[in-house]
Amino acid sequence: MAQLREIGKSGIKVPFLGMGTWAIGGGSWWGDNDDFLSIQTIQEAIDLGIVWIDTAPIYGLYHSEEVVGKAIKGNRNNIILSTKCALEWRHETPVYHKEVDGTKVYRDLSKKGIIEDLEHSLLTLGTDYIDVLYTHWQTTDKMLYPIEETMDALMTLKKEGKIRAIGASNVTEQDIREYCKYGQLDVIQEKYSIATRRIEKELLPVCQELGVSIQAYSPLEQGLLTGKFTMDTTFPEGDVRNNNPSFQPERRKIILDILKDWEKYLEKYECSYSNLVIALTAQMIEGLHVLGGARKPEQIEDNVKALHVHLEEKDIKQMKKDIEVLL
Repeated sequence: MAQLREIGKSGIKVPFLGMGTWAIGGGSWWGDNDDFLSIQTIQEAIDLGIVWIDTAPIYGLYHSEEVVGKAIKGNRNNIILSTKCALEWRHETPVYHKEVDGTKVYRDLSKKGIIEDLEHSLLTLGTDYIDVLYTHWQTTDKMLYPIEETMDALMTLKKEGKIRAIGASNVTEQDIREYCKYGQLDVIQEKYSIATRRIEKELLPVCQELGVSIQAYSPLEQGLLTGKFTMDTTFPEGDVRNNNPSFQPERRKIILDILKDWEKYLEKYECSYSNLVIALTAQMIEGLHVLGGARKPEQIEDNVKALHVHLEEKDIKQMKKDIEVLL
């Protein structure tokens, strides 16, 4: 059994690796999915010891939540389930977010909006409680949606037993401080990888100060750290990776050269690049939780191996030194 890490001050303890289900939502971003295969993948993740399953209403406009709900039926007590709130397309608000598959999406961090979102998620997921509820994106207008009101909604849901812990995603240091002023914020979810480390300076100090955990998404830097891409790999127009600084030629070459040098660790630890990078990422920040996406059983089977890669201290030290060039 992998060592357990607590989620903030919630008392909830889990292995460091969780499963993200954005891709399972499908839609134009990810393409069509085989839902039966997605359900199998989630169930296999749970069987293999990945107990934190993370979803959101926006992933496929409820589709990911529907699939997760089917997958966890009869197994609810064996998992830690997180979903999100505050992105809205049932009604319009003054804070526009973006268009998703032809549907206009807005941000709504009002008490009423958050409670309605949670009630909808409980129905879709087929459960009567959520372990961790995140606010998915923060408002651009604090006058319209003060964090005090947002936190009042979340603390109310916690007191009612409908959620066990409170999370926030895509936040600033000031957001974290204000959430903690009005209640217990247990975890933030942010983009973090060995190639994208801004949160170490921007958010980690305040999280350590206030006892807030961090859950990292995109630990494999949109696939770049899997070793499957080369300098010649190109992506279609509109692909998000075209705008990712790590994929730009100069930086991509540095990353690929580092991975080439790390081949020796693949042999030593009998693992893939994905396993190695996830295991290293989990050592970068004390108590870090890491999300790995998957939509096929073989992907989750590979991800879970990272829980069993026990890196030697000297190798961690050397790899951290190798990636200093990316800071």
